Amino acid sequence: MLTYTNHLKRLVLPEYGRNIQQMVDHCVTIEDRDERTRCAHTIIEAMLTLFPSTGDATEYRRKLWDHLMIMSDFTLDVDTPFEHIERQTLNGTPDAVPIERPGTMPFRYYGKYLPQLIDKAAAMEEGEERDALVLMIANQMKKTLIGYQIDNVEDARVFEDLRNMSHGAIRLDTETVRLQEFKQAPAPTGKKKKKR
Repeated sequence: MLTYTNHLKRLVLPEYGRNIQQMVDHCVTIEDRDERTRCAHTIIEAMLTLFPSTGDATEYRRKLWDHLMIMSDFTLDVDTPFEHIERQTLNGTPDAVPIERPGTMPFRYYGKYLPQLIDKAAAMEEGEERDALVLMIANQMKKTLIGYQIDNVEDARVFEDLRNMSHGAIRLDTETVRLQEFKQAPAPTGKKKKKR
């Protein structure tokens, strides 16, 4: 009768295959430490035959020894040329990634860097340089709103957002300042142009 692989023990690292896993399982059962170490070195050579090194050979061998320990469920007691990976390292959880909560970024569609730029502009002294920077920021805000397909992108809305984001330090008036006109880029149709 045939033995199906779904009836066999699940492979720890399937990329090495069942034969390598069986070699590791046999190596763990060898009682003589020197014989077990020789067997482990032979398994590493077989792994190298299956997956030859393409980069730093020393680092690659270290990786293979770590894989050998993982495949043996960290029970293989042999003399290794490298300090092998510990079970705690493998099962440890990574550090949490800090995530900004929605309440901390009310104008999300403007991104993270535009509010920082607005703060810099608000801290500048009055003058031509500040006015030019504020106008560039306002134009970028309008372009961003159009890119996000927000309806009715009027200069007044951009000026209101700019005033709110700068905590009232930057005030623009629709009667004295006009922003550039931007059009939303048409969506690609997916059809190729015919050559004439």
